[in-house]
Amino acid sequence: MLRTASQRKVICAECPMAKAADLVGDTHALLIVRDLLGKPRRFGELTLSLSGVSTRTLTLKLKALEKKGVLVHKSGLYSLTPKGKALRPVITTMRAYGEKFL
Repeated sequence: MLRTASQRKVICAECPMAKAADLVGDTHALLIVRDLLGKPRRFGELTLSLSGVSTRTLTLKLKALEKKGVLVHKSGLYSLTPKGKALRPVITTMRAYGEKFL
């Protein structure tokens, strides 16, 4: 994942693939999206599902995904926006790849 604004500018700033990778280009973000594809979840449910992720990291990732318009946080529940739900084929394909080759 591109960490800084200057890195994003240098590496193919107009490339749709680079933009998508920047949106969900880390493991935690993809796992959060995976968990929310089923149904909206509370922070505690996500914490249990992502047991190797610290609560601080999870909080930061959720805020970043909310800022990018991938999810919303309402009434204690995190749920995907249409932009987040559109990632379903990406998650499905990655899952199938992992099951087949890894």
